[in-house]
Amino acid sequence: MRPIAVSCGEPAGIGPEIAAAAWTALRDTVPILWIGDPAHLPEGTPWQAVETAADAMTAAATALPVLARDFAAPRRPGRPDPAHAHHVIAAIEEAVRLVEAGDCAALCTAPIHKQALIDGADFAYPGHTEFLAHLGGADRAVMMLACDALRVVPATIHIPLAEVPRALTARTLTDTLLITHAALVRDFGVPAPRLAVAGLNPHAGEGGKIGHEEIEMIAPVLDALRAEGLNIAGPLSADTMFHAAARASYDAAIAMYHDQALIPIKTLAFDEGVNVTLGLPFIRTSPDHGTAFDIAGTGVANPASMIAALRMAAQMAEARHRPAATDEGDKVPHG
Repeated sequence: MRPIAVSCGEPAGIGPEIAAAAWTALRDTVPILWIGDPAHLPEGTPWQAVETAADAMTAAATALPVLARDFAAPRRPGRPDPAHAHHVIAAIEEAVRLVEAGDCAALCTAPIHKQALIDGADFAYPGHTEFLAHLGGADRAVMMLACDALRVVPATIHIPLAEVPRALTARTLTDTLLITHAALVRDFGVPAPRLAVAGLNPHAGEGGKIGHEEIEMIAPVLDALRAEGLNIAGPLSADTMFHAAARASYDAAIAMYHDQALIPIKTLAFDEGVNVTLGLPFIRTSPDHGTAFDIAGTGVANPASMIAALRMAAQMAEARHRPAATDEGDKVPHG
């Protein structure tokens, strides 16, 4: 067993608090290695400085193992400081290096604050996912939101709803489906994934009466991938895809835009949802929430999503390194 590398994220947010709470909850089952400034941890957190990931395995039972890095400024809960930017970025980079070197089993990232990174370090990426794709040399990364009841993947993410039809191309949808299929095989231990694909329009276009994207683009993509052997249902009316009986019929749902994916999972698991990045050469999970500046430092932050993210990272690492029964996990597009 190897530890999960945890990058500290934005110090002014709840990241240090939920990391400390997650260690308390998981120290006997999921070893972690926190990378950051120990002065930013909640007062009274038992922590131990370590030099290597291997050292974390022996320290984890009695203290939070920390790769201690001195940041340029103290933590002020709720007040992000651009002086931390270079250190926050360096913690992510170091965590990725540890995972890529095989010293850590997976990466779990605490939330970052993009504006602080831009102000302090001219951060040039739209967000965490794109930065990790750059570090991992991935052509395209895909966001999955997951909980015990549902895995859902939006084909388009943080763009205005009016721009979705233009952004939703055959290539984008094909890549999303192939990356999701490969990840289910490789990282979730699903040997023959069943995918359910939502339509873009209400009632999946209702035969062209409420839109033509299903007929002109979505259905042809699905037909082409079915011809390659993928098990895909759709395009389906999104409003009937997420009740319990429907969820039992697939291993992951593909949505066409952000809210179509996130409304059902946040309804099912608001506190326990996990953000998983698919398509990277390493495993990355994250709690499905932001920095929560409004409650940082108050002691009320709920660590449930961080705990779920660490558990899922460990489970994915175990699945990825289990002897493969199929080579479907190599079926990832490269350009």
